[in-house]
Amino acid sequence: MKKWKFLTMTAMVSSALLLGACGGEKNEAGTNAGNTPQQAENGEAQLAGSVTGDGSSTVAPIVEALVEEYAAVEPNVQVSVGVSGTGGGFEKFIAGETDFSNASREIKEEEAQALKDAGIEYTKFEIAYDGITVVINSDNDWATDLTIEQLKEIWIEDGKVKKWSDLDPSWPDEEIVYYAPGTDSGTFDYFDEVILEGEDLVRSAQLSEDDNVIVQGVASDKNAIGFFGYAYYLENQDKLKAVRVNGIEPSNETIENGEYTPLSRPLFVFVNNKKIIENESFYDFMKFTLENAGDMAEAVGYVRLPDDKYREELKTLEQFK
Repeated sequence: MKKWKFLTMTAMVSSALLLGACGGEKNEAGTNAGNTPQQAENGEAQLAGSVTGDGSSTVAPIVEALVEEYAAVEPNVQVSVGVSGTGGGFEKFIAGETDFSNASREIKEEEAQALKDAGIEYTKFEIAYDGITVVINSDNDWATDLTIEQLKEIWIEDGKVKKWSDLDPSWPDEEIVYYAPGTDSGTFDYFDEVILEGEDLVRSAQLSEDDNVIVQGVASDKNAIGFFGYAYYLENQDKLKAVRVNGIEPSNETIENGEYTPLSRPLFVFVNNKKIIENESFYDFMKFTLENAGDMAEAVGYVRLPDDKYREELKTLEQFK
């Protein structure tokens, strides 16, 4: 398989893969559509059908890369992927509008209950590791290494206008400018869990489901700070700085071995059990995903799982064959 070179989200969405945009029109789910194999020129049967997914913007670069590679293997299978955030993706998954849902966090208790109420059984597959990366402007030479307590002080709403000098008198007497993922984002939820611990995020934060908005905001303001998935930092490291957390810089090594804690996390794809049984194209795409997720994760800037973990996930998938 050729090495897939990561493009920006804008370029990928504008490609001919029919990838859904954030909050865009609903994709047509093709659960049973077109599963009759077609004959290829060499006489071998080819799959034909459609598969629909949605969810996390963090997971999207991996899955979109897989979609592009899969299109070369099974050109008659149309795979459409929307990017509504983890929460938005689960809403569509619960409504039965999608075959799979990309997530950058575990499913919430209320989401699992809603799926149960809807009669939808699902299976979770782990596909890669990520490290939420706190980023600052390239000209920021003071807040390059922050403790967890300092991150709490920066990001938790306390009713005051916060300045950098509040954390350290030697730092600029300038207001902190905040950019963060939207509340539908699994990245927001995970940051809320491990940093905010249920407290409110600063009210002045500019929220967006589009990580590129965060990149542009932080890159254009010396006093700005933001956070998002590790791959987006790697793509934009010429414009931004990654903050060390408790002295640890996010990297493939520190994310994989858990040293970059507590901001390291797994990334998931949730599948609708009934749809993967009924739709041969969906099963085949998921098999391709688990066989190639490690390579694609590395290609777009995330961290692959151990090989034996992918083998375990493939064994789980085989129950639907």
